[in-house]
This record gives sequence, C-alpha cells and structure tokens, in this order.
Amino acid sequence: MSAASIRLPRLGGFSIGKGVVLAVLSAAGFSAKAIFVKLAYAYSVDAVTLLLLRMVFALPFFMLMAGMGARGAAPMPRRAWALVLPLGFMGYYLSSVCDFIGLQYVSSTLERLVLFLYPTFVLLFSALLFRRRVAGREWLALSLCYLGAGLAVTHDWQALGAGSNVLLGVSWVLASALSYSLYLIGVGELVKQAGALRLSAWLCMVATLAVMVHFALTHPLSAALNLPWPVYAYGLAMALLSTVLPVVLMNEAMRQIGANQVALVSTLGPVMTLLLGWLVLSESMSLLQLAGAALVVGGVASVSLRKK
Repeated sequence: MSAASIRLPRLGGFSIGKGVVLAVLSAAGFSAKAIFVKLAYAYSVDAVTLLLLRMVFALPFFMLMAGMGARGAAPMPRRAWALVLPLGFMGYYLSSVCDFIGLQYVSSTLERLVLFLYPTFVLLFSALLFRRRVAGREWLALSLCYLGAGLAVTHDWQALGAGSNVLLGVSWVLASALSYSLYLIGVGELVKQAGALRLSAWLCMVATLAVMVHFALTHPLSAALNLPWPVYAYGLAMALLSTVLPVVLMNEAMRQIGANQVALVSTLGPVMTLLLGWLVLSESMSLLQLAGAALVVGGVASVSLRKK
C-alpha cells in the first residue's frame, strides 16, 4: 500500500496529517513568545532592548523570505509599496512595542488572552468603517469574549496583588491588539496583490528599522551590548522559535489544509500559553482563569471561523 493511499484519522472535520501538525507547531511557537519575554525580564532588560534583539536576530531571515517570495512573482504594485511603511509601522512595530511593555505588568496568559481578542476588533472596525452588519450571533460571541477577558483580568488582579499595574498592562496589550487589528484591515487586499510571504517579510523589515531607530533615540549603544548572555539567548529564541519558524510553518500549513483549518488550530494558542506559563514560569492557575480562557477562545472561534 502506498503512503498516498493511507487514510489518516479525522478530528473536528479535518485529517490529522502533516498540515495539522505544522499548524499546531506554529501555534506553539507564537504562544512561547510571552514565555521568552517573561524569562528575559528576570534580568532587568527593558522592552525596547528585548524587542531590538528579537528583530535584529530575525532580520536575515526576513530578507531571505523577501527574496523567496519575489522569486518568479510579478513586481509588487506601487500601491503596495506606498503602504508598506505605514502598515509595517503599525502592524509589527507599534503592536509589538505595546505588547512587550504590557508583559511587564501582566501574566503571560492574560497577555495572550487580551491579544487574542484582535479578531473581535477587526469585526467591530469593519462594521464601523465599512458598515458591515454585525449579526446577533456575533454580538453574543463578542460578549463571551469580553466576559472571559474580564475574568482573566480579575484572576491577575487577585494573584499579583497589584491592581493598578494589572490595568496598566492590560491597557498596553489592548493597544497592541487594536493596532494589529487595524493593520489586518489595511493589509487584507494587499496580500492578494503582493503575496503573503513577500509582503510579510517587507513589513517585518520596516518594523525592524523602526525598532532600531526607537532604540537609537532612547538608549545608549551599551544597553544592547552589555547584557547577560541569557538575554541574548532568549532574544534569539524569540526570533527563531516565536517569529520566523511559526510564520514559515503557518504558511506551509495553510497551503496544505487551508486558512480556515489553520485558524481553527490557532485557537489552541491561549491554552498553550496558559500551560507554558504554569509549567515554566510557575504562574498561578485558577478556575476563574480557566473559565475566562474558555470564554475567550470559544468566542473568538465563533467570530473568526466560518464553515467552508
């Protein structure tokens, strides 16, 4: 019997094959980002320096991805080039800076849950900007998402004993999610014109340049050079395991099983972060937090996923 004739088991409407495994690994890589950030913060490094390490270590791979995406493809239209700078600034620089700052004040799980709300913001912004009607089922899903986020905030408030700092951290992460949702709305049509891999690579290179300028204006060069070696290790791990590799795996998974099923697998992200935070960072876990995570994941899945 040939390998092509073997029928793999099915779960939730799709085959448990290579594409699903790649999507799971991609979700795990993205989920580990907050863990690496929290581990690095133990060495008193600030958010901008840590983000600089992540982007600089990933820059050669962004350049390689841009070359691979351009191979055999038509030139990017002028409209796409005109939007690369503002979208790269908003989508990968601004949202990342806000996210890293927020992680100084909240648990990795709460950060992931709040960040995971971005599909609900895309829905609301689309309704506001393009007059898209929001169905009653979608309003119910939005309510579940925000109720779940509220439960997760309550957990951190009680566990960390620093209410004002928790709210400050949530505000930063919320700003990150809002920035990213606006970026997604702006980049939607450009992906069809420029190609996902090439466009993402150029947007990431713009963001890297913005982070470098931000660092140069606010830090002495010694701040990036005189760091404990574990900080460099965590920065490299973020670049490879939580930035470049998940993007490559996700693109390949989408090619094999489709965007809809990859989005379904990606809902495992907050759960993975919750477990990693508990195992690696010894963050507390409560029924309140678990209930909040379940509501957010369920609500986002209902908003963002559609049947084929």
